[in-house]
Amino acid sequence: MVILHGFLGMGDNWKSLAMSMAQEGYQVHLVDQRNHGRSFHHAAFNYAILTQDLKAYLDEQELERIVLLGHSMGGKTAMNFATEYPDAVTHLAVADIGPKEYPPHHQAILRALNHLEQSAPNSRKQADALLSEYITEPGIRQFLLKNLYWKAPEQLGLRINLSALTDNADQIGAALAPNATFSGPTLFLKGAKSAYILPEDTPGITRHFPQARVVEIARAGHWLHAENPNDFLTEFLAFIRA
Repeated sequence: MVILHGFLGMGDNWKSLAMSMAQEGYQVHLVDQRNHGRSFHHAAFNYAILTQDLKAYLDEQELERIVLLGHSMGGKTAMNFATEYPDAVTHLAVADIGPKEYPPHHQAILRALNHLEQSAPNSRKQADALLSEYITEPGIRQFLLKNLYWKAPEQLGLRINLSALTDNADQIGAALAPNATFSGPTLFLKGAKSAYILPEDTPGITRHFPQARVVEIARAGHWLHAENPNDFLTEFLAFIRA
């Protein structure tokens, strides 16, 4: 089982759910995509490249057939990978993102992170205060602050490659190629309080993924796996066991 995090996240965001999946007998791989977490930094960043990164990881780990789960940006990578390497994917699960194009909408967050990085904070409290100048929601700030690490004594830095992600922000919402399809078992999990997947998106989803089902996770928004992990895990496990 391979899990791909979302934009500005990291595999560690999925640690609790991954442990629950491992307890069910699955070997779980939490992959930090390029320019995120502890993975390498590179100026090039788009879904074609992220797909090849995942293929290289599977080859290195000698994984031939996987259950693939991706959230948001990771869901886009997962969709692209499954349509390009269908024989490598037994089940595809996509969390709160669709194959359609999404307009850029991370500008405020990227401005906040660039402000933080340029200010070189020396404490998490100071970093939070810097982010709060742009972002009012404490939950989003705490999610972003997970990227902090000590780059020097008394100086915090960001693990993400912020310059590359800022330069390529328009790539995050890119649509799946019009002729891309995956005919294997596919599950789209959407947050009940999220607008990333709408009822009118269903025809586009099933055009790319003929076996797709869309399941709503109650009491959850875009970070559905963190907001309602029990229902998320129940639906996901039922899908891969069917």
